[in-house]
Amino acid sequence: MDVKRLARLGMLTAAALIIFIVELQIPNPFPIPGIKLGLANIITVYAVYRYKAYEVAMIVGVRITLGSVFSGNIMALFYSACGSLFCLLGMIFLKRIIEKKHIWLASVFGGFLHNTGQMAAALIVTQTSSLLLYYPFLVVSGCLAGLFTGLCAQMILPRLKGL
Repeated sequence: MDVKRLARLGMLTAAALIIFIVELQIPNPFPIPGIKLGLANIITVYAVYRYKAYEVAMIVGVRITLGSVFSGNIMALFYSACGSLFCLLGMIFLKRIIEKKHIWLASVFGGFLHNTGQMAAALIVTQTSSLLLYYPFLVVSGCLAGLFTGLCAQMILPRLKGL
């Protein structure tokens, strides 16, 4: 990997981390904890369609690690890692099926997979199956957030094509 490419990945990671930290400052309007827009995923969706899988994994890994440290919520690292792993694997697979002009659709699936991964992590940690009652709310919010972040990435991709 050349220095220029590494610098671009670093800039994308920094942008995603800044977006994540800013989003933490926005009060959650939903009465259900854990539901948020996930605006930093705009960078992830963009990167999936622009960079190699291992490069996107580096961006996401650094973002969730530093995001957990900066937010002071280290336990969130496990939940974010599980959700991001499901999401990233799914979106990398979907990249082969879904064209660039339909990134928003891959992002909706990514939101669904992210929440599925987080629910799996919660079930492992708590050993409580009653958490599954919470899952439909997470799926709906994840799909809506995925739609929003996907549409944002859809608009960004052509504008950043020359980079």
